[in-house]
Amino acid sequence: MDRIRAETPGCAEVVHLNNAGAALPPAVVRDTVLAHLELESRIGGYEAADAAAPQFAASYRVLAELIGAEPDEIAFVENATRAWDMACYAIPFRPGERILTTTSEYASNALGFLQAARRHGAVVEVVPDDGHGQLCLESLERMLAAGNVKLVAINHVPTHDGLVNPAAEVGRLTRRAGALYLLDACQSVGQLVVDVREIGCDLMSATGRKFLRGPRGTGFLYARREVARELEPPLVDLRAADWTGPNSYELRPDARRFETWERFAAGQLGLAAAASYALELGLEAIEARVVSLAERLRALLADLPGVTVHDRGRLKSGIVTFTHESVEAARIVERLAAAPRRINARVSEQTYRYDAGVTPPPRVRLSPHYYNTEEELELAVSAIAAAVG
Repeated sequence: MDRIRAETPGCAEVVHLNNAGAALPPAVVRDTVLAHLELESRIGGYEAADAAAPQFAASYRVLAELIGAEPDEIAFVENATRAWDMACYAIPFRPGERILTTTSEYASNALGFLQAARRHGAVVEVVPDDGHGQLCLESLERMLAAGNVKLVAINHVPTHDGLVNPAAEVGRLTRRAGALYLLDACQSVGQLVVDVREIGCDLMSATGRKFLRGPRGTGFLYARREVARELEPPLVDLRAADWTGPNSYELRPDARRFETWERFAAGQLGLAAAASYALELGLEAIEARVVSLAERLRALLADLPGVTVHDRGRLKSGIVTFTHESVEAARIVERLAAAPRRINARVSEQTYRYDAGVTPPPRVRLSPHYYNTEEELELAVSAIAAAVG
């Protein structure tokens, strides 16, 4: 922990409990990005990319290792939203085909489903929760058995209530039914062990800036080799395809058909540095540490008068959310930021939720990472007690 915190410059500045928003990058990520930007400034952007060609090639290998994929199944994109869009909008929906999703779907994804319904006549259906608040596998199995399901698209870890959906069990059901499976792993990659072979997803989107501790403006898409060849991206450029004649083009055979030629080059190298850092520490160790800290934080919060912790799920992630009976979430977050030692938290709000049918009240979201200490959690809870007292 001493080494990790020394390698995280932000630990000396703040108590950072907003890792579900954007984590503090380790120094190696900062240094990698700055070094490439400095090289660009000295010799030019194209020339710097040529000089770093081996590192760019290696970036696909390390991202593949991170999630148990192959390098040709990885596409580098500017963020998880764009990765998800490139996958979902590539699916050729037909009228009446069904999209199955979760009650706690991320708003951007839900909007994509609605566009598919308007444009193609697809039908969006919500799989209910089980008694733990996660996706109900028995309901999913029945809904798949009814037929005509084109896509099952779920979030692995919702952004606003801490649960971990049973992604691998969903994968087994979708494979048996022959439906495509798109996993939003924006909040899980970097805090949990994520293995796409074990999970069985066909497509998966992830970001750099959250628990992976990479730069903002970076993300990646996993596209299973056999599935990638069958999907045509909604947008193509000379990176994704070859112009073969006045009226023809040929898409790349691999996941890079979902990329664009122009990219944040320094960010791609920084993302790979973040993935390498996580692999060096060990994904199992990271998950154990994050889950343990979050459980400790929930226990401390539950002891505060007037506080309600809202996290659900048989398994819970490093995202912890709560409300106070009389003090608004935004006010608590403001008071934490103004504490003698700044504490970074975030208001979690969503304009609509399938399971609520209405706009739920905003919550305070705290999301510890492995570089946080137990003492920092206690300091944060003491500051919360003072903020609501």
